[in-house]
Amino acid sequence: MGKFHIALPEEIKRGETTDIYFRRTMEVLKSIGKSEVWVVAEITTGRLPNNWDWGILCGIEEEINLLEGYPVNVYAMPEGSIFYPTTYEGIREPVMIIEGKYEDFGHLETAILGLLCQASGIATAAAHIKVAANFKPVYSFGIRRMHPAIAPMIDRAAYIGGLDGVSGVSGAKLIGIEPVGTMPHALIIIIGDQKEAWKKFDEVIDEHVPRVALIDTFYDEKIEAIMAAETLGNKLYGVRLDTPSSRRGDMAAIVREVRWELNIRGYRNVKIMVSGGLDEKSVMELSKEGVDMFGVGTSISNAKTIDFALDIVEVDGIPIAKRGKASGKKQVWRCQDCFTDIVTLMSESSDKCVKCGSKNLKPMLQKIIDNGKILFEISKPQEIRERVLKDIKKLIEARKQLI
Repeated sequence: MGKFHIALPEEIKRGETTDIYFRRTMEVLKSIGKSEVWVVAEITTGRLPNNWDWGILCGIEEEINLLEGYPVNVYAMPEGSIFYPTTYEGIREPVMIIEGKYEDFGHLETAILGLLCQASGIATAAAHIKVAANFKPVYSFGIRRMHPAIAPMIDRAAYIGGLDGVSGVSGAKLIGIEPVGTMPHALIIIIGDQKEAWKKFDEVIDEHVPRVALIDTFYDEKIEAIMAAETLGNKLYGVRLDTPSSRRGDMAAIVREVRWELNIRGYRNVKIMVSGGLDEKSVMELSKEGVDMFGVGTSISNAKTIDFALDIVEVDGIPIAKRGKASGKKQVWRCQDCFTDIVTLMSESSDKCVKCGSKNLKPMLQKIIDNGKILFEISKPQEIRERVLKDIKKLIEARKQLI
């Protein structure tokens, strides 16, 4: 290990981040001549955090990089796919399938799950918060709460989940966008005067960066909002409230006061941004109160992981699975009209949707690796995000139609 307590890419690739019992399993199988048995394994979850009934799959790009070169076949839902824990019949949905000799990938199970569980948890939390914001701009501000080694992954997953931008420099570079951010309290405190800090920011920072003034450092938020508007005038794009919990009180009332004071002074176009301690519930409440933008941190960056599990469902062509899991190599069929899913064996097909009767069904599990060879490149994050937002809106609308 180096100076930072992180595994190197080549160590992950070799399976050195595995749980020890997988190595011991391999020792036993080799000793009895069964390490080369051909298995089909699937990744599923039976439930999602916070009683959500849909999630956003993320981490497939890293899975491809992990499994490339190993003599296995891999099927997966596309990066950014909506997935459900189970179908209407209660059958778990596989989001990914790996088939090959157990000795060729068994030692990678820990890494395989880790790559999907955390990234999908972040993307799912981001998506639900974006919905809670009624699709208003939401930005990822949470990497300071997490280990810096995974900051790019966090920002990418949050962006794929539907957020509009990320604060992290390395995350933005990975995504291929410009990082976003306003100003910290440190700038204002070191300069010692809000007005002077806002002026210097305006003088120094590139003009393409929106002028969003932080307005809760020394005085009441509505007072600082007025000060910022009078100081920057038409250059002021927005004001950000990052009020600490000890001073928040009724945050919705504070937002209403700030909006009122700006409006009556002719600053109706100035946006109100709120950050600090936000989650799905508070974002929904504040969005209804007229907040225009949100900076969300820990509730996304430290989102609960998706409890994916990898289970063998077929051995040497014979369906077999542990209790609580359905055996056999499967396919997931999605109705493109109402987003209902049906699970069948891979060798079977489904001719129509059980909910709306549509015959517009699509197989969700695509072959992405053939005997260790990558079959196609993952789309760019911007393209994935656009598809995610489109699918979420389509899902919401379809559910309204079915009520």
